[in-house]
Order: sequence, then C-alpha cells, then structure tokens
Amino acid sequence: MDTSFFTTQNMKNLKIKKSHVLIALFPGQGQINPCLQFSKQLINLGIGVTLTTSLSAFSKIKNLPNVEGLSFAPFSDGYDGQFQLSSVDDFHMFYSSVKSRGSKFIFNLIQSNAKNGTPFSHVIYTIIMEWVGLVAKKINIPSTLFWIQPATVFDVYYYRFTEYSDYFKNSDAKDKIIELPGLPPLSPIDLPSFVFDNVESSNWAVKSIKRQIEMLSSEENPRVLVNTFDALESDALRILKHVKMVGIGPSIPSIFIDDNTFRADMIEIRSKNYMDWLNSKDKGSVIYIAFGSYSAISTQLMEEIGHGLLKCGRPFLWVIREGQDGDKMEDKLSCKDELEKLGKIVSWCSQVEVLKHASVGCFLTHCGWNSTLESIASKVPIVACPLWNDQVCNAKLIQDIWKNGVRVNVSEGGVVKRDEFNRCITIVMGDGEEGKELRRNVKKWSDLAKEATKENGTSSVNLKDFANEILLGYNEY
Repeated sequence: MDTSFFTTQNMKNLKIKKSHVLIALFPGQGQINPCLQFSKQLINLGIGVTLTTSLSAFSKIKNLPNVEGLSFAPFSDGYDGQFQLSSVDDFHMFYSSVKSRGSKFIFNLIQSNAKNGTPFSHVIYTIIMEWVGLVAKKINIPSTLFWIQPATVFDVYYYRFTEYSDYFKNSDAKDKIIELPGLPPLSPIDLPSFVFDNVESSNWAVKSIKRQIEMLSSEENPRVLVNTFDALESDALRILKHVKMVGIGPSIPSIFIDDNTFRADMIEIRSKNYMDWLNSKDKGSVIYIAFGSYSAISTQLMEEIGHGLLKCGRPFLWVIREGQDGDKMEDKLSCKDELEKLGKIVSWCSQVEVLKHASVGCFLTHCGWNSTLESIASKVPIVACPLWNDQVCNAKLIQDIWKNGVRVNVSEGGVVKRDEFNRCITIVMGDGEEGKELRRNVKKWSDLAKEATKENGTSSVNLKDFANEILLGYNEY
C-alpha cells in the first residue's frame, strides 16, 4: 500500500469543510441495521457519512435509504450475495475474502477521497472488522470501534484477553460460577460461546476479537461506542479502567421508540396476510417466534417448539425461514397441520410491524442483540432461547438482571423440551405474579430506552459529546 500521500504536511493542508465519517461494517444482517440507524444519528448532527461493506450485505437491503448526507461504497467480497454456508470453514473463507478485498478497497477509497479534496476525518468500524482500524492507523486517520453487542459482552471479552486470560484457560472454570469485576456472577452457560476456546486453534472470530482487544489495550484512552444505554448497563459501561465505553443506543429504527401511533405504511410490507391475522386477535394474546436472519435451528428444536406451542394452546405467529434451496422447513414438522389450526407460520415478516402490534404478548427469540433491544423498546416480554455467541449472555441479562423475560432450560441432551417451552410461555403470558412483574419491568425498560434517546437523554448527550470532541473537533489531521 502506498502511503506517501498521507504525510503530516499533506494531511494538515487538507481543508475539511465539515466532518465526513467512513463507517465500515461486516456484511451481516445483524450489523447492517444498527449501522444504518447510527449513520442517521450522525447525519442529524451535521456529519456526513459514507457506509461501506461488501455487496453481500447490500444484496440484503431491498431499498437503500435515501438520506441526504449518506452515501454508500460497496465492494466485491468475491461472493457478492451468492455465499452458501455449509460448514464453519466456509465462513472462514468468506471472512478472509471480505478482509483481503475490503482492506484494499477501503485504503483506496480513503486515498481517493483525500486526493479529491473530500477526505474522511474519522473511520468507525464494527465487531470483527479490526483490520479496518489497522488500515486507518497506517495512514494516520483516527478510528473508533462501534460495538453492536451489549457492554457486558465486551467486558467479558476484554477480561478474557487481558488480565483474566489465564483464568479462562483453566479447565476447572468451565464448571464454576465465574465472578469478574463489575459483572454479575456468570455460569459457563452465560458466557459467549468462544471464551474457553484455545485462541491459537480457534476460529477466525475469536482471533479477530483478540486482536481488537490487543489494539485497544495498546492505545491511550481508547473510546468504544456501544449500542446500549446508560440505564440498561450502567456498571458494565464504566467498569473497565483502560477503555472509555460510550452508550449511544439503542440504535434501532426510531419507529420502535416513537410513542405516536404506529403506521404500517411507513415500512415495506411484503404481505398483508399476517397483519390481517394479527388484527383479528385479542390484545396481548399472540406469541411471536423468530430466530433472526441467520440463526438456523435444528429440525429437532423446531419440533419441540411446535409441540410446546400446541401444549400451551395460544395463538402464535412463527417465522420459519426457507432453507438454502428454497425448501419450506415447516413441512418437516410432524405437527404442522395441528399448528396451522392454532397459529400462523410465515417465511418472513416485518419485525417492527409485529412487535409494535397490540395483539403480541411475548417474543420467543434467540436473543440476538437487535431483537433484544427491539423487544425492550416495544414493551414485549421475552422467552429466551439462545443458540450461541453473545445470545447466551444476553439471555442471562434478560432473565436475571433486567427481569424482562424467562430463559428456557436445556435438557441433558442439549435440547429444550416441549414442556419447557410450555412452562416459560405460560409464565410470560400468564396472569400470575411472575408474569405481572415481567410486564412491569418491560414497561420500565421501554420508558428508560425512550428517555435515553430524547434530545437531552443520556445516549443523545453521549453521542453529541463524542461528535463534538472527536468528530467535529478534527478539522485538521
């Protein structure tokens, strides 16, 4: 890479009329949505944004938002939306391709903008994109990590790869309650999937997170922007001494936290069919089931969920995505005919549309962070069925810290049984004291999320302070 243009004198000579930020994200659905919302927040503060990721991500966005001040810079990752996941090795190859091609593209993009007199003043990048920070560092452009998972999860990883590293290498820790400064006691089933892995032999994601932590540890007074809000994770945001964590969330569509009447015409609707069905149901009577854009659940788990729904006998809206070959996965359910008499199965729905609907009484979810924040903002209690990664830690927070949901227990065989789904749904949807307390907590957290995003709310103030000091303050390199 030729960095000769980026001498100190050349960079000082560049006149930046206003701050222009480059946001680089991994091409996953879970990263696209918060980054789009974050981009809009920055634009509202008068900061121009260029959002870059690979064509695989852009292929998932049916209608790119047309927002003044927001531009897009896609690059080819070699797959361009045709990636098919059949093994962990496949994902490693995909990540490697994104990294190698993206590094060259982002370097050239920064160089081109600088030479054209429209330089980027700052680079912001997401989880597992630490290599973007290295590209920025080579050419003396400041960069910041945007952590799109909970602050608690960042803390766990930070401890794992710094002063508590040896502790996690101890095999005995896998069977014990783990106590880390500033965090609630955590059992092994509460920790992100990778923390006990041997880093040298582990997958690309673990190595990427380790490199990210090492980069931050080598910096003076590093800041990390976090998609959370102060009231939700007060201790977790402040416990690390070396890293300043800044809560700027929830970075979710504003419609989730808008107290005005929900307007279905504000979003794309692929099918009105499920809306007509929801409109026919009583307030708070429907179970909504969805496991995110990428999380594929086993046929066995799907079968247990189906029979659990039959046992509780409540109406439900269940999103079961098509298989990679377009197969209808619900056809594999032995109880499909019985289920269709009780509820509705769809291959897609607008989650904002559903969670904001008055008929929805609970959300059976994998606990992806976007879904968790959207559920909190929508005042919908959770039945937590985490699958992996940060989801297991999110489920711990949901049940034991925020108390806005119930986590399913896994049987000895590693499967959640139908009776367990019935038990948890009955608690969350029921009129017992536990269900009432959950709904009270749900309202409390929803109100606090709304407060955080108001003009003088904590998240709004935090973002303004960051923008004024770090983004708008960089008029020269």
